Amino acid sequence: MPSDSIAKTSGGYGGGDENGSLRNFKLNESTFLASLMPKKEIGADRFIEAHPQYDGRGTIIAIFDSGVDPAASGLQVTSDGKPKVLDVIDCTGSGDIDTSKVVKADANGFIQGASGVSLVVNSSWKNPSGEWHVGYKFLYELLTGTLTFPFEEREKEEHLDEFSQKHSNPEDADLKRVREDLQNRIDLLRKQADSYDDKGPIIDAVVWHDGEFWRAALDTQSLEDDSDCGKLANFVPLTNYRIERKYGVFSKLDACSFVLNVYSDGNILSIVTDSSPHGTHVAGIATAFHPKESLLNGVAPGAQLISCKIGDTRLGSMETGTGLTRALIAAVEHKCDLINMSYGEPTLLPDYGRFIDLVNEVVNKHRLIFVSSAGNSGPALSTVGAPGGTSSSIIGVGAYVSPAMAAGAHCVVEPPAEGLEYTWSSRGPTSDGDLGVSISAPGGAVAPVPTWTLQKRMLMNGTSMASPSACGGIALLISAMKAEGIPVSPYSVRKALENTSVPVGDSPADKLSTGQGLMQVDRAHEYIKQSRNIPCVCYEIKVNQSGKATPTSRGIYLRDASACKQPTEWTVQVQPKFHEGASKLEELVPFEECIELHSTEKTVVRAPEYLLLTNNGRSFNIVVDPTKLSDGLHYYEVYGVDCRAPWRGPIFRIPVTITKPMTVKNQPPVVSFSRMSFLPGHIERRYIEVPLGATWVEATMQTSGFDTTRRFFVDTVQICPLQRPLKWESVVTFSSPTAKSYAFPVVGGQTMELAVAQFWSSGIGSHETTIVDFEIVNFAPAANLNKIRVPYRPIDAKLSTLTESRDKLPSGRQTLALTLTYKFKLEDGAEVKPQVPLLNNRIYDTKFESQFYMISDTNKRVYAMGDVYPNAAKLPKGEYNLQLYLRHDNVQYLEKMKQLVLFIERNLDDKEIIRLNFFSEPDGPVMGNGAFKSSVLVPGKKEAIYLGPPVKDKLPKNAPQGSMLLGAISYGKLSFAGQEGGKSPQKNPVSYQITYVVPPNKVDEDKGKSSSTSSKTVSERLEEEVRDAKMRVISSLKQDTDEERSEWKKLSASLKSEYPNYTPLLAKILEGLLSQSNVEDKIRHHEEVIDGANEVIDSIDKDEVAKFFSLKSDPEDEEAENMKKKMVTTRDQLAEALYQKGLALMEIESLKGEKEAETEETKDLFEDNFKELQKWVDTKSSKYGTLLVVRERRRGRLGAALKALNEMMQDNGDPPKKKLYELKLSLLDEIGWDHFTTYEKQWMLLRFPPSLPLF
Repeated sequence: MPSDSIAKTSGGYGGGDENGSLRNFKLNESTFLASLMPKKEIGADRFIEAHPQYDGRGTIIAIFDSGVDPAASGLQVTSDGKPKVLDVIDCTGSGDIDTSKVVKADANGFIQGASGVSLVVNSSWKNPSGEWHVGYKFLYELLTGTLTFPFEEREKEEHLDEFSQKHSNPEDADLKRVREDLQNRIDLLRKQADSYDDKGPIIDAVVWHDGEFWRAALDTQSLEDDSDCGKLANFVPLTNYRIERKYGVFSKLDACSFVLNVYSDGNILSIVTDSSPHGTHVAGIATAFHPKESLLNGVAPGAQLISCKIGDTRLGSMETGTGLTRALIAAVEHKCDLINMSYGEPTLLPDYGRFIDLVNEVVNKHRLIFVSSAGNSGPALSTVGAPGGTSSSIIGVGAYVSPAMAAGAHCVVEPPAEGLEYTWSSRGPTSDGDLGVSISAPGGAVAPVPTWTLQKRMLMNGTSMASPSACGGIALLISAMKAEGIPVSPYSVRKALENTSVPVGDSPADKLSTGQGLMQVDRAHEYIKQSRNIPCVCYEIKVNQSGKATPTSRGIYLRDASACKQPTEWTVQVQPKFHEGASKLEELVPFEECIELHSTEKTVVRAPEYLLLTNNGRSFNIVVDPTKLSDGLHYYEVYGVDCRAPWRGPIFRIPVTITKPMTVKNQPPVVSFSRMSFLPGHIERRYIEVPLGATWVEATMQTSGFDTTRRFFVDTVQICPLQRPLKWESVVTFSSPTAKSYAFPVVGGQTMELAVAQFWSSGIGSHETTIVDFEIVNFAPAANLNKIRVPYRPIDAKLSTLTESRDKLPSGRQTLALTLTYKFKLEDGAEVKPQVPLLNNRIYDTKFESQFYMISDTNKRVYAMGDVYPNAAKLPKGEYNLQLYLRHDNVQYLEKMKQLVLFIERNLDDKEIIRLNFFSEPDGPVMGNGAFKSSVLVPGKKEAIYLGPPVKDKLPKNAPQGSMLLGAISYGKLSFAGQEGGKSPQKNPVSYQITYVVPPNKVDEDKGKSSSTSSKTVSERLEEEVRDAKMRVISSLKQDTDEERSEWKKLSASLKSEYPNYTPLLAKILEGLLSQSNVEDKIRHHEEVIDGANEVIDSIDKDEVAKFFSLKSDPEDEEAENMKKKMVTTRDQLAEALYQKGLALMEIESLKGEKEAETEETKDLFEDNFKELQKWVDTKSSKYGTLLVVRERRRGRLGAALKALNEMMQDNGDPPKKKLYELKLSLLDEIGWDHFTTYEKQWMLLRFPPSLPLF
């Protein structure tokens, strides 16, 4: 996700006078404006003043973000008049429209749009082929915020009042029905207003080829108040942005800019909008150019950029693997010099994954410089995010705030005396010991934002802002290098930045927060010029403990108590790495460097003195002795210096981080840290070895000795193998001296860091006492099962090659896509979450490029979308398809995924939750004795308990065998919890997942036994079997052609003569008549249906059926139960025949026309049939309600018809039927509610889309 926060006060670390130290200063207008877009801190202003032509000219930056608005202030042109934004791309596909449907215009220039509206094509548009590709999109799917178009309730209650005045006491039945109908209409309008759910206007899109380029136009009439605005014919056609660099604006109402790009030979139109202001703000920091406000320029106003949108609008601006990969492809295709990515996530494996592999290729082969934010999860250590803080090929940037920024941009009353790192800026090291943060840059700015925000610029802060500040500074360096003929290399640029940065803070451990320090553009430029003849090499560091081949790390990180009890020896492999394509004879063979090795503290870290390094690399050993160190944080480095060019500074570094924890010896285990003194931005770190067996901490923080309000960050972090850092955090504000208690989970036996930081801009200084108590709580176990997870295998797997250029990797390999389809059914509405354990919760640390899913019903209506972080979605009862979309360029990997198991997880209702029982004996669950309630544990004591399985009759319905019930178990409750605390394990600070696999159902012992002795002879049973077989045959026959229908009629007539008045047969024949399609003589067909229905009706003894249902049968009497089943079937066949007869009468009336149809005979036939149906079934039910709607409509009671139709659709648990909604539209049209009709037509496209959306 984006690494920023909007208009939120924040902070960071300091440096020397050049980086903004201001002890006693006052802002004037120019220094205030300069503080809004900080450049002095990194020396960018000095550099441009000395070199005006090196302001980023000749450089192109790819902005991997939420999208850049090309209409935003400062993003039109560069300082030398060139276009600022070279391309705008939606790499996620969230704005893609399927435009594969092709239509042709009629003689009047009209075409049928994909939404169903008629569109006029501008006659001046060139289209040699005459083919128009059409598609549509709901506007809200493109916008970041929802615009509300209020529902216009045009029908007023005056209609009812007027009727009441005219008929003050209506006794006439007809008048009563009229009044009731008016009341129904008013009720419907009120209900519609209350339940109004605006899905936004529909945009119709048209794509065509003008003989030179693909062009597109939009019809946006539904967005405008004026019906003459937004017409398709008035739209100025756009082609792909990179060709003509033009954009559009949807309407004056939204002021939202968009770009159009056409792909796949006109079959896909991408409407590109930004998914948040974040990307435009980032681009403005790096490159904005304001000719009349130079102080508000970005760092590199001469640089150009391409916008690569990686934040998927469908996922709330979350990045996706598809977006990341396509962005890299675009950056290489556009020959970009730099990439800025202000996005990131936590990771369980640093420097690992599919995206990292592609980044390494882009950096090492194509020489792009990749800059990214370190993250905003500080102040605890090991909180850097991926990819910026965890990847060797990426320059990870921390966030710094200067006194001028604090006073100006943040409006702090008393700014800090020196610059510092923002409190929330993520810290290193990574879990494998790498420093994590490379350099720091200003982490806040007032920069341009999209026009739809209705303001020119906005304050944001975060490492998201620090990254483009650094990226802009690097653009200045590249501009200079190109102008001066110096080869551009990510290796040499990074070395220059790190070795010329100004240290921030006085402690060696501050490097874990700030990296090598605050970057300085002018110093880095001098370094680059001096080292122009030095080979472009980076130094890959691999470290492993001596005697162990694995694991391999990039530094040394001693964190646990056991690692600090004795010296350890480590093997370091240094491997020079040249760019791909480097000359073996001219670069690799001659490479040889004499390296002098240094340790920042020889009493702790010992290393050899010298090393001769060649192209093949060299290893050496170092010894780390932490035994004499005090508890706490210690940071050291082993670094190598070129003996022949010591001015180069360290050419490689091996970070050594030691967090020596204190051991908790007292019983019960309580730890206190007293009189910790805080100033703004100050951080206190404590490291504790969590006692074995402890599962959570109860901590108390007590403050004293201050006057004004204080704000603190309280973080804890533990690192466990192959897991993301286990982090707990709290931001707490103290308005007066007081104490606050917390509880958070821990892992026993692992070191825990407790980081307490006073927020950088909070208070002037105080002394607080923080007490942290570790307590062992009462042993009172609780367990329940509250979720069910059902496994599914795909019913279909389609593997395809993505042929578009945006899916062709820089290496030339084409991306492949695997679409897996799963089918599942919900018997009741439920909130479900799809789970793919192999793939979920990993974006950067996975070898698969992308995953995306969508859940749709049988009408293709999409209810939910998601990616690696699946969200719960509420679905109504019905059948659903889930399509899972996976991408990779290796077909073998995708082939292995064709039978991938997916789980559908849903929460159990409160009444379905199973609370499990505990026992003190192993046979307790079977014998029913030895129940366990609670016990008091003393330190060191162990106690065993036995958990009983759920009782079979407590298992939830619709839990097939093999599905899993999930829940949690906890072993205690908070000491400060109330009486109810601990009963629900999920409410305790620590709980552990438990699962129960639903076993197979018991074998039905009675299965296969005859229920009763048959009284029928063998010949009678044989005759019945033959009859039933013939009925199965006639049911299976197709009737697609005239010949097939003729054969079916012959067989029907034969069977009717052979088995006269046999109701099941006649019902089957009626079903066959109803299944016929493409019938030319429709009136004759409906007459045949009526005849078939009459045959069914006449074959049934209605008196016998009525008599049976007037009596109660004995459920214990098997023969009576069998008779009941037979009678229920007969009644249903009668009702179905009456229902189909009524529908056929209605259809004939409609086909013959009103004149001929409106006869008393026809009315009587329909009415008599309906009244007969009412005797047997509830005509308001969803199964038969259509006939009731038709009846009310025939009687002119349109309000009653609509009410009945709505109730019928609500009662029906199946997916909505299109015919019912079409009937609703016709009723609304007949009433004249145009506004209501328009609303329902929009929903028709949502409920019944022609196809699924594109991935």
